[in-house]
Amino acid sequence: MSQTLSVSSLLAVPLAPLLGSVLSGVLGTKFGGNVIGRTASHSLTIAGVLISFVVSVMTLISVAVDGARFNETLYTWMVVGDLKMEVGFLVDGLTAMMMCVVTFVSLMVHLYTIGYMQEDEGYNRFFSYISLFTFSMLMLVMSNNMLQLFFGWEAVGLVSYLLIGFWFNKPTAIFANMKAFLVNRVGDFGFILGIGLIASYAGTLNYVEAFAKSTELAALTLPGTDWMLITVICICLFIGAMGKSAQFPLHVWLPDSMEGPTPISALIHAATMVTAGIFMVARMSPLFELSDTALSFILVIGSITALFMGFLGIIQNDIKRVVAYSTLSQLGYMTVALGASAYSVAVFHLMTHAFFKALLFLAAGSVIMGVHHNQDIRWMGGLRKYMPITWITSLLGSLALIGTPFFSGFYSKDSIIEAVHGSHLPGAGFANFAVLAGVFVTAFYSFRMYFLVFHGKERFDQNPDAHHDDHGHGHAHAHVPHESPWVVWVPLVLLAIPSVFIGFVTIGPMLFGDFFKDAIFVDAAKHGAMAELREMFHGPAAMALHSISTLPLWLAIAGVASSYYMYMINPALPAAIKRSVMPIFNLLENKYYLDWFNENVLARGARALGTGLWKGGDQAIIDGALVNGSWKLVGLVSGAVRKVQTGFLYHYALVMILGIFVLMTYFVWLK
Repeated sequence: MSQTLSVSSLLAVPLAPLLGSVLSGVLGTKFGGNVIGRTASHSLTIAGVLISFVVSVMTLISVAVDGARFNETLYTWMVVGDLKMEVGFLVDGLTAMMMCVVTFVSLMVHLYTIGYMQEDEGYNRFFSYISLFTFSMLMLVMSNNMLQLFFGWEAVGLVSYLLIGFWFNKPTAIFANMKAFLVNRVGDFGFILGIGLIASYAGTLNYVEAFAKSTELAALTLPGTDWMLITVICICLFIGAMGKSAQFPLHVWLPDSMEGPTPISALIHAATMVTAGIFMVARMSPLFELSDTALSFILVIGSITALFMGFLGIIQNDIKRVVAYSTLSQLGYMTVALGASAYSVAVFHLMTHAFFKALLFLAAGSVIMGVHHNQDIRWMGGLRKYMPITWITSLLGSLALIGTPFFSGFYSKDSIIEAVHGSHLPGAGFANFAVLAGVFVTAFYSFRMYFLVFHGKERFDQNPDAHHDDHGHGHAHAHVPHESPWVVWVPLVLLAIPSVFIGFVTIGPMLFGDFFKDAIFVDAAKHGAMAELREMFHGPAAMALHSISTLPLWLAIAGVASSYYMYMINPALPAAIKRSVMPIFNLLENKYYLDWFNENVLARGARALGTGLWKGGDQAIIDGALVNGSWKLVGLVSGAVRKVQTGFLYHYALVMILGIFVLMTYFVWLK
């Protein structure tokens, strides 16, 4: 353990945002008497996140340069037999990277929120929520045990619920936050089962201790079955990741979560919370490496999500939902990398994606502000000259997203494609097709949005729903678009810088160096994707130049060219295609009918089952037969016996004589 990482400095990372959240949430709201105003509220929360970010950067430098590590229990909450329930920190390359990503994106969102939420009545409450989310996410990524991991896991889900339903007077927002909460409960049920199995069979919740017993777990089967215990554990853990990281079919909550304010779309549903599942699987790599079945399952689920969620992005007209479906697709790419045992590649894409997707979400919010809270891209166009900073940062984010050479997204996305190509697990063939096809789809919907928003004919004055408002406030008349204030565009610029350069700078140490050497484990003998990538890598510049001769780059170019032709040159073509493939369009428009299935089959089926158990089981059997039936039977028997017990001596004498007669008759009959 290195002395350069002190307990006090590490404690400051999660506790500083928590302190800012408490002060803003108590003193800045009606609950605490509105003691502090808006300026003090955002200053306190921003200061807390800034402290957290600075300490996180210092920690990352110590970990990367000096090789510092930290793994220590800070507090023992409970001991049950041999099982210890503790609070502690594990800081290695994976944790340090996540700490910096979470705090930097959170800091940018805090700054952005000053401009975006300035007219909202819940200004102080919003700052309190996003700081509380930052604390929760940091507790998740810094944990050294599964109890604290689960605490952070549930805490980010709770704060997500509060933020999605931030405008609690909007019925759609309330529906969306309840949907997110319920779908995540499904995934979390599997997650806690996986943690419970580890606690039961390994006898510990500590990461290092559990990983040390992984070979013992791999030799066991689940009692009463012939299933490998390690496979059951890994699949249960991944079901938790499916909910939190929005993998098919537990993805349905994420698009609806766009009902919340735009800043939380960037913070929670693009850069941090939805990547918690990816982080968790990477952290648990010593367990997942022991089950090819679980890895194959992850590979297929990720492939479905990457491709089919991308298809849905093509037909979206709400600017935030286009970016939301892009998030789903990119999360699928990360999951595919996990299934191919390229955990470091998945985490690398997690990092690069956090910057350019937060940039795209915040840029979408800037556009929404600039066109006065219209979110329909069909009624935008020509915004380039009105919003030059938003335009150039959006272009940089889009280029990073589609994997343009030398941009950050290129290095992580191409590495995923190469890793999947080198996988030999069942489902790898479909995964290879999905990630390649997804390149074209991503480029198409990304630049469809870009062209419709920033180029072509100006359509913002033709919007039939010109008063659509993300904030819930109306505008009396149409306005000319305008650039957002500096507190909005400065975070865009700061996010654009890593979106362009971070991949080029970090691909070497993160994928082929020792940065993750003691955080991620790969069985190279069984899963050789990373070894193949290492052989092919000759530096970031050579990798970018080599892409000219590879299929992904030309698929991306084809996607951009197709969108340009269809929406700039021949805008009648999309409508003609829509008419010719109307059944497919209806399928996409209804999101593969998964919402319909969940609401009309699963929800109604669950309600019918519950009603049946209530009326048939509770009322009829328990209350009717057992409870009421028992006292009725006692009453019936006692009523009959009471008639025999008359109290008259001659009645008892008659019964005795009849009894003697019966006995005599019985014994005579026996002879």
